[in-house]
Amino acid sequence: MHRTSIGTWAFNIGPYAAKPVPFNEVGRRLAELGFDGMELGGFNAYPSPNTMPEKEQRDALLEQMRRWGLQFSGLAADLWSQHLIDTDNQNAYIAEFEKNADFAADLGIKGVRVDTVQPPTIHGAIDYEVAFRRVVDTWKVCAREAAERGLYVTWEIEPGFAFNKPSDVLRVLDAIPDDNFGVMYDTCHGQMVAVVGARQHGPKETLPGGQLEFIDKLSGRINHIHLIDSDNTCHKDAAGNDETSAHAPFGEGVVDFDQLVPRLAQEKLPHNWWTIDLCFWANAWEQTEKCKRALDELNRKYG
Repeated sequence: MHRTSIGTWAFNIGPYAAKPVPFNEVGRRLAELGFDGMELGGFNAYPSPNTMPEKEQRDALLEQMRRWGLQFSGLAADLWSQHLIDTDNQNAYIAEFEKNADFAADLGIKGVRVDTVQPPTIHGAIDYEVAFRRVVDTWKVCAREAAERGLYVTWEIEPGFAFNKPSDVLRVLDAIPDDNFGVMYDTCHGQMVAVVGARQHGPKETLPGGQLEFIDKLSGRINHIHLIDSDNTCHKDAAGNDETSAHAPFGEGVVDFDQLVPRLAQEKLPHNWWTIDLCFWANAWEQTEKCKRALDELNRKYG
């Protein structure tokens, strides 16, 4: 069986940004619902390298997690204030990554999530090859820094960020062959990238075999898994524009989990976590129990 967790960013950004669910309340409820852990969104008042700069604070957090009976399945590092593609100097990004990697190591977290920071519209402003080289060269450094700490780096592919076509993803992976660098496969993002082709710059690129074909192409480089539904739409930003995939609760979308999950279960990951992602969903707090039941059923069938 796989261990189960949920991303805590569902409760402290988007509809919850102005009033996050208190972190201690999140921990208590996840324990009550029978989760094995949580995936930490290290930003907006939740534990992070900035709110817990001292080792003693991090040790106290681990003790609290032990009291809840929970572990951390990963860290979503706050790198969005940094510049990755739109600058030729990525030193600040790398320094922030290192700070988050130290934080993860202190908490026993083995995986650190990254994305390409800038939206896909950046491809209209910066030469593709220049952008590609900036991402690859920077992430090679991050992968080395992570390896020195015993960590892996997982790139969350999604329509809201640059290099969101299937061929883009494969090209980046080919350029970063490090064993501890791979991709996070999120089933709602997989739908929007491989089936819908949302927010892709230039000609749209989808795969005839949909998500199964995408998983096959990524096989061996998937090092983290998020499970959630998709209704083939994007979440809207404050201006009503498409942003990233809408993370629909299980049963409220079109994803065939009985097709995808057995295939994902075949992948050899460096851990055995399956994580729910309700990012930006309006009533994520209320949907958590329902999604836990759905994840438990998938775990029972395919875990």
